[in-house]
Amino acid sequence: MRVLLTRRDLALSSLGCVVARVAVAQSFPGRPIQLVVPFPPGGGVDAVGRTLADPLAGVLGQAVVVDNRAGAGGAIGVDFVAKAVPDGHTLAITSPGNMTIGPAVRRTPYDPLALGFVTMVVRSPLLLVCRNGFGARDLAGFVALLKRQPDAIRFASGGVGTATHLAGELLNLRLGVRMLHVPYRGTAPALTDLVAGNVDIFFSDASALAMVQQGTLQLLGVTTAAAWERVPEAPPIASVVPGFDVSNWYGVVAPPGTPAPIRARLAEAIGQILARADVTERLRSLGFTPAPLPLDAFAAFVRAEIDTWRGVVQAANIRLD
Repeated sequence: MRVLLTRRDLALSSLGCVVARVAVAQSFPGRPIQLVVPFPPGGGVDAVGRTLADPLAGVLGQAVVVDNRAGAGGAIGVDFVAKAVPDGHTLAITSPGNMTIGPAVRRTPYDPLALGFVTMVVRSPLLLVCRNGFGARDLAGFVALLKRQPDAIRFASGGVGTATHLAGELLNLRLGVRMLHVPYRGTAPALTDLVAGNVDIFFSDASALAMVQQGTLQLLGVTTAAAWERVPEAPPIASVVPGFDVSNWYGVVAPPGTPAPIRARLAEAIGQILARADVTERLRSLGFTPAPLPLDAFAAFVRAEIDTWRGVVQAANIRLD
């Protein structure tokens, strides 16, 4: 038997779908939300997650419980969320290490692009710092020195495949040079050796700013395309190396298949929180700038970042032993 649908039937069907989607969004959330932080307590991702939790609970009318699930560079926590029920009640705070840079250097049990994107939350630059007594006093002088004798410059990193490593490799590629990479097990030992003069430069997170202010390190520039409001006098590296743009960022994702209306509701709520003066001040004290992005824009950003870092990893022949 053949059923013919009229235009009116199709219109009513489409209207029914719209009404159903709106109803889903309006009834959400129906229970407490689990916000997975895929790193141990005390780090930057954890601090941002806890900064969001209470205000988000106030906006949504349900408790938001922070759940630290650390391991494998953040992959364990994100994989837990990737396998959760896609109803918006299980979310993860993500970062380059488990969404863009990490998947470029190692296989992850989830597809980052299959996740339900909600919104970017914050961004911050890396700081290009150098030891005292280094042969350059500013960014232009550093680039000139790097072009003259790249093999003599030792750049530290927090480990192979980290953002601090790949920022240096990206600079190598942009300038067609090769600095000597010296990997450490984290930011703290890299900064210690930099202050001691055992290495020359380091792409650090905001924790190096205190050392710059104390005069034990020099700040040459920032890795974002625009200047950073906390140190507006530090020039972007892109001002002398066109196209250089690296940032640390954190965002919120949901399981694959989470309905768009629910993700839009979450993005709207987080946007409201990030517009609050007290939340903004707290994030800035941690070294971050609020940077909400709509669902589609956040997904496009992650896709472009994956392409960039995959290209860097391949060109620099980076391998994890």
